[in-house]
Amino acid sequence: MINNPEIGKTILANGIQTNYHEHGQGEPVLLIHGSGPGVTGWANWRLTIPALAENFRVIAPDIVGFGYTERPVDVQYNMETWLNHILGFMDALGIQKAHVVGNSFGGGLALAMAIRAPERVERLVLMGSAGLPFTLTEGLDRVWGYTPSIENMRGLLDLFAFDRSRVTDDLARMRYEASVRPGIQEAFAQMFPAPRQNGVDSLASDKVAIKALSHTTMIVHGREDKVIPLASSYELFSMIQKAQIHVFGQCGHWTQIEHAARFNKLISDFFTEAQN
Repeated sequence: MINNPEIGKTILANGIQTNYHEHGQGEPVLLIHGSGPGVTGWANWRLTIPALAENFRVIAPDIVGFGYTERPVDVQYNMETWLNHILGFMDALGIQKAHVVGNSFGGGLALAMAIRAPERVERLVLMGSAGLPFTLTEGLDRVWGYTPSIENMRGLLDLFAFDRSRVTDDLARMRYEASVRPGIQEAFAQMFPAPRQNGVDSLASDKVAIKALSHTTMIVHGREDKVIPLASSYELFSMIQKAQIHVFGQCGHWTQIEHAARFNKLISDFFTEAQN
């Protein structure tokens, strides 16, 4: 049997058998992945986990509906379901409070989590993040409207990365195969059906609540991001009181992959500051 690096440990979280990766020791850091087809916690954070695990206890789950986490037949994919799953996951691991990093869709969840359960979030990192209303981009429409084929997956990966040399045929084939595992495309199609502007709006948090956040927050975005508009991160920066923003040039929607070493050092230092 071929060892699949995307499959980690399993724990029952809010009644759902949840696949997750856990490495390192120290203060917990929770990594919440994005919503691309075939995504898993490992695929999204494979370059982040080992770097952060040198100083922190790093946990990266597959959110319900994605990856190798159970997909109950009666589940409704919405913010309430996803938040309950994340908080139940923390409860199952006995984690009262964690630093939280959210990527894209995961940023929208992280932001909503900080609003709903502020006592569970230490510092917050929002990377290429959803969480505000914006006009649906052509890029995001293509991501959420994906229909399985290697060609379509290759096109999406080209969209994610500024440096297209990172998008290999092997990566496209791996992500395509992940997107056609039994039940995956059916769940994916349920999450963000047309008109997909509704999906953007459903991930948006109340602006008054965002402005009331007291968490120290880092906002990260790729200048050439074609999926989530850079303007959305600038708006978050203008609203969150204790915020800083870092914009990477020559970078698409994959800051954590295209600029992995710089991104990892940035957030590691950010979390280490909280200990001092």
